[in-house]
Order: sequence, then C-alpha cells, then structure tokens
Amino acid sequence: MDPNYPMPKKIYFASDFHLGVPDYESSLIREKVLVQWLEEIHKDAEEIYLMGDLFDFWFEYRTVVPRGYVRLLGKLAEISDSGTAIHLFTGNHDMWTFGYLTKEVNIQLHRNPEIRTFGNKTFYLAHGDGLGPGDHGYKFIKKIFRFSLNKWLFRWIHPDIGIAMGLFWSRRSRKADLSRNDKSEREKKLIRERLLVHSKTISEAHPEIDYFIYGHLHYPMEIPVNEKSTQVTLGDWMTHFTYAEFDGEVLKLLPYKGEAVLSDSL
Repeated sequence: MDPNYPMPKKIYFASDFHLGVPDYESSLIREKVLVQWLEEIHKDAEEIYLMGDLFDFWFEYRTVVPRGYVRLLGKLAEISDSGTAIHLFTGNHDMWTFGYLTKEVNIQLHRNPEIRTFGNKTFYLAHGDGLGPGDHGYKFIKKIFRFSLNKWLFRWIHPDIGIAMGLFWSRRSRKADLSRNDKSEREKKLIRERLLVHSKTISEAHPEIDYFIYGHLHYPMEIPVNEKSTQVTLGDWMTHFTYAEFDGEVLKLLPYKGEAVLSDSL
C-alpha cells in the first residue's frame, strides 16, 4: 500500500462495561483501561458504537447526575469534539439516560434496535435485552422501568438515596451472577436460544442484513445466522475485554491486547 494513501476509517463496537461495580477501586481500573482503548482507536475511528450498559447504574436527575466517571466522560467528549461520532444504545442498566450525555458529551442515544449500512454491509444493532423468546419476567419489569410515571416518581427520591439504592441492587445482582459456576455456559445457551432466534426472525424480514451486533449477554461469540449473515455478541469489559472492528469489508471480534498493561491490578 502507498504509505501516502490514508488508511480507511473503521467502525468500532463494544458493550457491557458496567462501570461502578463491584467497587470503586476495581471500577476505576477498568475505566482507565477503557479510556486507553478509546485513545488508541480514535486514531482511525469513523464512528464508535457503545452497545449498552456503559454504567452498572445510571439515573439522571434534572440537576444531578451520578458521581464519578470523569476520565471516561472527558475522553468521550474529546473524541466527539474532534468530529468522531459516538453512539450509545441504552442497556438494561443505563436506560434512565435522558439528555445529559447528549448535551454535555455529544453522544447520540439509541433506545431501540436499528438497521444501519456501513459501506456495502448492513448491520442490525441492539443491546439485546428482552429480545427473542422467553424472559417474560424481565420484559414485564422493563416496561415498568420505562414507564414515564415511574421515572418521574423515582426522581423525587433524594439523589443520595436513589443512586445508593440503584447501586446496591445492581451490585448485589452482579455479585450473584459472577458467583455462578456455569455463567459462561448459561450465556452461550441464551445466546443461541434467544438472540439467535431473534436474529433469524429479523433476517426473514430483512434478508439484506450481514451482521447482527448485540451486547447484554457477556460471552463473546460469533454464530452464523444463515449463509449470508453472522451474529456477534460483543462480550464485556469485566472479564473478556473484547470488541468488534469493521474495516469496511470485514468485521472482526477481537480481544483488547492493551488490557494486559493493567492486568496485574485487575
């Protein structure tokens, strides 16, 4: 390749960072790893897609936002100010994002699955929660959480109490999840039984789709949907530190090698 010819811009996807758990110290270490990755990919990124659960709990009061994450928010603002588009698909842990990240950081928010075309490839993008058959209990709870009246009522709880409550239940749930001996096997099973079924259903209506990109279930995995399309679950930044890179022709699911720089502290 001609060294004077500019390298093509890339699209990056990552998901499930869950900053805030299990405690401040370890969350801060992972935040620094994430900021390091963002700094590296910014050099050739055209767009960056964060596919949900950036924070383990997030609720924006009208005049108060959760404390912390200044390194991450500063880096995201720096990148967006430079002209690189940053997108956030809200997940089940950060669905109560209302406008602060858009106004202050210039992040483009997406609350529902979307179909997008990059180059000559078509992508179906979604966090992944509540998709596919089953999981009726969560689907019901999600409707309650997204109901406008409930968001209004929660806003009347003092921020010190409301955010502490959210983090308590989130950390408790996360601790129980991480303690499961069959966690990876369970995630792989749900990826096939729920997300893959959903992908096949969407593919029937939209045969033009080449890639289905999901977060939510934390195991990094690539599965063929049919002869044309592939489903990718991005993994997480708690255990796997994986992301996807699209160079205009091929999508690759990759481990972040720079994570080893801080691995001794994790």
